[in-house]
Amino acid sequence: MNVYKDLTTLSKFNKAVVTIGTFDGVHLGHQEIIKQIKQEAEIIGGETVIVTFHPHPRNIVGDTSGVKLLTTLNEKIVLLEQQGIDNLVIVNFNDAFAKLTAEEYVKDFLYTKLNPHTLIIGYDHKFGKDRTGDYHMLEIFGKALNFCVKEIHQHIINTVTVSSTEIRKALLHSNITVANKLLGYNYFFEGTVIKGDQLGRTIGYPTANLQLTNEEKLVPGDGVYAVKVSRLQATKQTINEVQSTEYQVQNESKFLPRTSNLTVLNGMMYIGSRPVVNGKRRVIEINIFNFDEDIYGEVLHVSILQYTRGDMPFTGLETLKQQLSKDKEIITNLLQ
Repeated sequence: MNVYKDLTTLSKFNKAVVTIGTFDGVHLGHQEIIKQIKQEAEIIGGETVIVTFHPHPRNIVGDTSGVKLLTTLNEKIVLLEQQGIDNLVIVNFNDAFAKLTAEEYVKDFLYTKLNPHTLIIGYDHKFGKDRTGDYHMLEIFGKALNFCVKEIHQHIINTVTVSSTEIRKALLHSNITVANKLLGYNYFFEGTVIKGDQLGRTIGYPTANLQLTNEEKLVPGDGVYAVKVSRLQATKQTINEVQSTEYQVQNESKFLPRTSNLTVLNGMMYIGSRPVVNGKRRVIEINIFNFDEDIYGEVLHVSILQYTRGDMPFTGLETLKQQLSKDKEIITNLLQ
């Protein structure tokens, strides 16, 4: 897959079949759209082109609170490559781009930069300053500029809209089962192992305390989860550094680095503020089963399989230890 981050370096595409969207998560709804552009490209003997945006448009216009991402930019690149896309164009979504009029958007961006043979877009797609451009306008320009405009059916658009919203909602409410179902793979993130207060070690459950490698990534709601963990430091590169084909789908977590010697480990993850010790900040801690190595500074890839219980207060460390023993037994059985 060719990745273009600079519009001035675009190649001349052969019968480009183009679609446009944020594609955050590259979930099942997005995958249906990708199927459509691939089918169209095969019919006409052309190549597929996905246009996406970075940063997320809602972080520039219309949402001052910001949007946490299901996938970082380079995670998105990897997932789209796994879908068999020919070309990915990443547009720097800034104030200048947001202020393009609908006519400028079509003539100066779509037509001049991409020269589409076919544009496949949703019936309710809006574009340009104040979102004044629509599907009808694209049809008019298509006839004038000699490119074909095709509609993505409403039921697929509804799936895309619902999925992005529902996945975030499900993750924030710790409903990892729903999130994974809508994504079509297990939700994942990366974190660097940092020093904690080493409390878990004193009760027989040492934990790796993680700091996200990308703070834009959405963290699921508080609770305890069954997870699969892999050590990315062994490969000397992480998903957030990858620019081309470096990752492939694996059965264990559905999304892991391509390496022959990478070990996938079972574990239980806690997200919360540790009420048992009157914690004042939210933490991500993972107890990796049957593992006792010094991994401070390493980067872990964490794939979340199942939520097992919510956060809860304990009367003391002994009560916590008893609960952790139960958690480990439950999660070990789940992961087997």
